[in-house]
Amino acid sequence: MNIDDLHATAIRILAPGKGILAADESTGTIQKRFEKIGVANTEQNRRDYRELLFRTEAAMRSHIGGVILYDETLRQQAKDGTPLVKLIEAAGSVPGIKVDGGAKPLAGAPNETITEGLDGLRERFVEYRQLGARFAKWRGVYQIGHGGPGPGRPSHGALHANAHALARYAALAQENDIVPIVEPELLMDGNHGIEAAAGVTEWILNEVFRELYYAGVRLEGMILKPNMVVSGLQCAKQNSVEEVARRTLAVLKRCVPAAVPGIAFLSGGQSDVDATAHLSAINSLGASPWTLSFSYGRALQSAPQAAWAGKADNVAKAQASFAHRALMNGLAAVGKWTPALERQGGH
Repeated sequence: MNIDDLHATAIRILAPGKGILAADESTGTIQKRFEKIGVANTEQNRRDYRELLFRTEAAMRSHIGGVILYDETLRQQAKDGTPLVKLIEAAGSVPGIKVDGGAKPLAGAPNETITEGLDGLRERFVEYRQLGARFAKWRGVYQIGHGGPGPGRPSHGALHANAHALARYAALAQENDIVPIVEPELLMDGNHGIEAAAGVTEWILNEVFRELYYAGVRLEGMILKPNMVVSGLQCAKQNSVEEVARRTLAVLKRCVPAAVPGIAFLSGGQSDVDATAHLSAINSLGASPWTLSFSYGRALQSAPQAAWAGKADNVAKAQASFAHRALMNGLAAVGKWTPALERQGGH
């Protein structure tokens, strides 16, 4: 492990005004997205769609510091034969790879999950680094609720199991000189309020950093990808942008060591604009020990996907849509986004 190189890569990915494009949807997940826009889920269409994003060079160079890829995409070539990894590198971004095997039912914990994929991960990391990946992502999923017998969710067993898996993954990544993105996500599903979201997020983060310490993970060479502190989607009370920002930053300051170079929020179930507004508000609260940026999937891609709709004639329109979303989030990453800029639509 070269901790200086890992730290430098993390800093590069989250340079001022830059964040991460999460383009790591599995084949099954992207099928759901493509169905909404009437596009067949073929390897070529997946390639063409992602290529148009990576070829939006001004937006990539200015606002996208890293791109999380799915295994298929890491190996694909563009229409002209250029490896997609090379397109990302040419735009000044860092290629990354999703390595987890997805959330599966956790034995003995009704309605809770454990993320799988540790078996053979050391060998996969060796190959992924050879293919150009310089950072990786692993997601642990948690949910508030009462889905069966017992005191409800999340249980301590599920918290501990996922934190332990995240830590083992992160240690393996660093062993192979790959920056781990550690993603503990409290889902927005449910009718819980912001108080419950804050309390459970704090519990999750404390458990994760405890396990990272025990696993020997060097915090200087990782990126945290947490949820923001928001009420459940079914909660009658949805809090103001300012309240979400204040609660989120307060929890992070209680739980995240200053040695972590950067925090890249996930968007979860938020709308495009809400995810951007919340990020900008968090960055407007004053100095913090870490870079605070974004690692968004849907919040960067839903608009360009709709604009593209699988048609070659729509590529320029889709790229303009992606460029606007990248610009808005780049501004939010330095606390300079405004609703007026959002309304300009990038045109």
